[in-house]
Amino acid sequence: MDEIVYEVRGQVAIVTINRPEARNAINSGVREGLFAAWERFERDREVRVAVLTGAGDKAFCAGADLKEMSQKKLGNLPRNFLPTLNVNVHLTKPVIAAVNGVAYAGGWALVQMCDLVVAAETARFAITEAKVGRGMPWAIPLTHMIPQKVLLEILLTGDPISAQRAYEIGFVNHVVPADQVLPKALALAETIAENAPLTVAAAKEMVYLATDMGRAAGLEAARHLFEHVYRSEDAQEGPRAFAEKRKPQWRGR
Repeated sequence: MDEIVYEVRGQVAIVTINRPEARNAINSGVREGLFAAWERFERDREVRVAVLTGAGDKAFCAGADLKEMSQKKLGNLPRNFLPTLNVNVHLTKPVIAAVNGVAYAGGWALVQMCDLVVAAETARFAITEAKVGRGMPWAIPLTHMIPQKVLLEILLTGDPISAQRAYEIGFVNHVVPADQVLPKALALAETIAENAPLTVAAAKEMVYLATDMGRAAGLEAARHLFEHVYRSEDAQEGPRAFAEKRKPQWRGR
């Protein structure tokens, strides 16, 4: 799809929403392209981390294409309307959002589904559905990410917050100058890609499982998650490489 650009740099895939003239709004092409991009990323064993960003310097994603929604008279959105990681798209590998501009409504949803977030100092975040009479059932995971009263203000006012405020409430990992957003996200991705892939995958799954269960159940689930990691070839390679003072050669098995 022309609306999504997929590029590979070493062990990192860069997925770019490519509709700068429409502030990278989500239309059918963006949705279909993202489904295809995530499938390609998960299938490629040589690529270990993905970065999701938007074209241009104004918007990461301004939300759903309201013109398309109006033309199609969309009411209640289908369950699989948007490819959402950890919901209707299963990825075992990490995804980093590189937020280069506004991330409103569906744009916020795309950032929210990513594992880590790097934002430009000029980025803005908002859940604007209350201003246009729409809904935000996808925002439920935010109850595990940011404080309740902060979340309620964001949802009820629909007003944007700055990148710095998003960092303060724990929604963003790093805030950097605009021209450093992609370089910072790539540096973070490359650091992760150098680590043992089985451990990275299990750590990601453990954190998301923990949000859905209590402490005792989470501990038991985590033990099972890491059992195959401890028994892997990589679990022997890591300590051996350390002892031999060399870089480990991960095999993912």
